[in-house]
Amino acid sequence: MQTTLALYQGDTVLFRSGGKWLHPLFELEEFLRSSGLDASGLRVRDKIVGKAAALLLVRLGLRHVDAGVLSAPAQAVLERHAVGYRFETLVERIACRTEELLREVDDPQEAYTITRALAEKSLRSA
Repeated sequence: MQTTLALYQGDTVLFRSGGKWLHPLFELEEFLRSSGLDASGLRVRDKIVGKAAALLLVRLGLRHVDAGVLSAPAQAVLERHAVGYRFETLVERIACRTEELLREVDDPQEAYTITRALAEKSLRSA
């Protein structure tokens, strides 16, 4: 399995996912809920962080994000919420319907509600 998202405490991997789209973030939410860990002291490494992912990471309480690819709208979200971040490549936008759908959304909970409904719909139709 190729890892698309991993959660770290120091150098120790606590969680990893090879899922696509935003599904690893929903899996991470379940992991954090069941583990009782304080997300604020942990670091996440995500292959691609667009605006939706950034808003979901903020909602989860993560304060440290490493991205392979980071979109400019995601960078703005992370900066607005004082989340530390690093990236390998910064792009103007992620070519993803979700990035466009959330163009005017800045509230992490609203982004969660929208993306969770999309995820559930995609699972039902699969």
